[in-house]
Amino acid sequence: MEDLELAQLLADAADEISLARFRSQDLRIEKKPDRTPVTDADQRVEERIRELIAEHLPGDSVIGEEFGAGEAAAREWIIDPIDGTANFLRGLPIWATLIALRVNGELVASVVSAPALGRRWWAEAGEGAWTKDVDSAIRRCRVSGVATLEDSYFSYNSIGQWQQFGREDRIAQLAKKVWRIRAFGDFLSYMYVAEGLIEAASEPDLKLYDIAALVPIVREAGGRFTGLDGELDDSTSAVLATNSLLHDQYLKELS
Repeated sequence: MEDLELAQLLADAADEISLARFRSQDLRIEKKPDRTPVTDADQRVEERIRELIAEHLPGDSVIGEEFGAGEAAAREWIIDPIDGTANFLRGLPIWATLIALRVNGELVASVVSAPALGRRWWAEAGEGAWTKDVDSAIRRCRVSGVATLEDSYFSYNSIGQWQQFGREDRIAQLAKKVWRIRAFGDFLSYMYVAEGLIEAASEPDLKLYDIAALVPIVREAGGRFTGLDGELDDSTSAVLATNSLLHDQYLKELS
């Protein structure tokens, strides 16, 4: 089985579990040590993905939000079972399973599956980025050609995060310079960049499993994805994704 084919299979399995638990009356919710919520759906999705990877590619390692990292390996699957858990537990449909494959340190394939929205996005190195719409039509993703800051659309995710990061003033100033500013939130902002619907998205408080699956899709769509203070690595928490044309301008505004 090809890597992207397996990633799609993992996403299918995740969707089946998460949709069955979405808006269920007996959903179990707990708080993790960092005070973020986790549900039984998060845990079961990650467990199932790990089971399938072990079945198909037992030599591959897994890095997951809920159950941590296995032994280091040349091939690593990086999993966020439900990105947007706060939305999931409130019954809002903006959440997704994020699945990425990293080989020898390079992110080479990923799938972002948002079943409650009826949407899925995926990419593989050198093969472009693609999306499936609610009508099941498949189309290629391409970033926008907007080249001026004043004509650009920016998603900042959460003003509370930027306040904790000490850069809320940057968001306020940027709002005066761009065409529109909104907080679409979580994975969706970055998928909108890849689709060319907006020009930039940024967040200051992420983890590896929040980021990994987004990167191939944005890059294969023609965009640029970096840290706010440098290139991406496993410790990066503040990120910026753009249509490439405006990346340096947004870095200057936010860094």
